[in-house]
Amino acid sequence: MIVVMKRGTTEESVQLMARRVEELGLKAHIIQGTERVVIAAIGDKRGSERDTLASYEEVEQVVPILAPYKVASREIKSEPTVIKVRDLVIGGGRIGVIAGPCSVESEEQIIDSAVKVKAAGATALRGGAFKPRTSPYSFQGMKEEGLKLLAAARDVTGLAVVTEVMTPHHVDLVAQYADVLQIGARNMQNYHLLEAVGKVRKPVLLKRGPSATMEEFLLAAEYILDQGNQEVILCERGIRTFETHTRFTLPLASVPYLKERTHLPIVVDPSHGTGIASLVAPMCTASVACGADGLIVEVHPDPKKAMSDASQTISPEGFAKAMDQCRIVATALGRQLG
Repeated sequence: MIVVMKRGTTEESVQLMARRVEELGLKAHIIQGTERVVIAAIGDKRGSERDTLASYEEVEQVVPILAPYKVASREIKSEPTVIKVRDLVIGGGRIGVIAGPCSVESEEQIIDSAVKVKAAGATALRGGAFKPRTSPYSFQGMKEEGLKLLAAARDVTGLAVVTEVMTPHHVDLVAQYADVLQIGARNMQNYHLLEAVGKVRKPVLLKRGPSATMEEFLLAAEYILDQGNQEVILCERGIRTFETHTRFTLPLASVPYLKERTHLPIVVDPSHGTGIASLVAPMCTASVACGADGLIVEVHPDPKKAMSDASQTISPEGFAKAMDQCRIVATALGRQLG
């Protein structure tokens, strides 16, 4: 249920109503809107709770939430959520750009990458310290040393750091170094991990699983939101279909579809979505055109020497050209890139 508070309700009254919601055996999520405050009353109970909550003077109305994903739904929050961390802004007319190598390989490589992607317009640095790989013999990342190098690159450039966390017991460690915690596609339905990042007060970038439906994707986000972390970024990174001409199929229709159903911002990953370097730039442009709130792109100083995902990684020069094209489209749509 959504408990809609009357305009001008005091913070003390809002907190009191939240306690009343919890006394009924429901979980209370306070959502601060631009015009008024609403409280999402989440739980499996049915019956008299709605009438009880509606009886209080400071409550304007109590309405049911129809979507299976409650806190992520536009029913509970009509205005889009905007994520801000350092110079990275995702949503609200701003298109955040996250760029960098698939893996942290050395101090020289990650700092060189950070300097060059920032010069081209990126506002956040991506780079994997812990790398989930299909083969156990592939490069698995530099782990904590890689996190330290990402932090060093941030010190040099000021870019926000976005990196993946793979297990619940790594969450606190990664959070010491990262500005945004990434949940990879393989872990989209790792519910223990989703709950763990939900307890950390840092933005979470949640990638769609390769076979996940939209409802499954949003319910995964709900696990994070339900723990109290309201800063969730959805990432469309392509799904597995019968088609083989690209690594995955990148369904950009998911961007406007999600915008109709959730207030959460949506970024697109054209690197994983295509798996082919030459297709990354045009899909960046297309992502901006269809309304994406951000991009996450794999960029390496020397793509041929990249230790992971070389085939989908673009050069800093290619990234700069892609950003120029995206900027033209963004400006035409009245939005700002970076």
